[in-house]
Amino acid sequence: MRVGPPAVRIREVGPRDGLQAEAPLGVPDRIRLIAALAAAGLREIEAVAFVSPAVVPAMAGAAEVLAGLDRGSGVVYVALVPNLKGAELALEAGAEALDVTMSASPEYNGRNIGQTIEQSLRGLRSIRAAAGDLPVDATISCSFGSPYEGDIEPAAVASLAAQAVEAGATSLTFADTTGMATPRRVEELVAAVGPRVRLHFHETRGTGLVNAYTALHLGVRDFDTSIGGLGGSPFAAGAAGNLATEALVHLLDDEGLASGVSLDRLLEAAALAQSLIGHALPSPVAAAGPRSRLAPA
Repeated sequence: MRVGPPAVRIREVGPRDGLQAEAPLGVPDRIRLIAALAAAGLREIEAVAFVSPAVVPAMAGAAEVLAGLDRGSGVVYVALVPNLKGAELALEAGAEALDVTMSASPEYNGRNIGQTIEQSLRGLRSIRAAAGDLPVDATISCSFGSPYEGDIEPAAVASLAAQAVEAGATSLTFADTTGMATPRRVEELVAAVGPRVRLHFHETRGTGLVNAYTALHLGVRDFDTSIGGLGGSPFAAGAAGNLATEALVHLLDDEGLASGVSLDRLLEAAALAQSLIGHALPSPVAAAGPRSRLAPA
């Protein structure tokens, strides 16, 4: 029987967003983790960031990580880039897609990448020109609110998204950088931008999975997640980890929505991640396992 495309597409961001908040791992360990995630069936992995190692030490050695990955596995390896210089380095190293981050929060944009929003949009145009035919995703952080300005209206986020598309973005991701999203706010944003987008949730207030569930029922089919729930922004105090990949896949399996990802292999990857970082993961599913394995009371 022919197997069609997955009903829900997951971009794994653990090797980048997840590890950036951890003590730096060596290049071989990062390659091992990425290989384990690919073996679980993930077909889009944000593997590295081409940023200053002085600012984000855990992302040093990005080119070496890309050079060590298996390119025959059908996985698209994405590099996060903050500017044209980072994009040029990523393209030279063989990245297959680029993720350009900007923020709906002017203050956060300045703290995160040292630019105004207008400068970020100009940079996106330059990156789009350099990338040729490669995909360039624009991730809009603080899409559900800012730790500095507070609530941000969905119409303002939608306006920035339209400008990003005009500047050359081939796809859009809306990120809940500090966990300010709620189901009501997810509904409001999806109403403003439409369901053909990617959403990126954090678990700062324990709402990541319920927000994803809400988005699923609104027709959203693309999500960022991080193995073990690792992650958090070093530029936003109190930002907790990402929605765990295994938590979303566990939910999708129960909902009958195919992701193409093996939960058993994901849990193996989570165990590897925990051993590499040297402390417990925040993910309840990684700790307890899937519900089908629960022993009878």
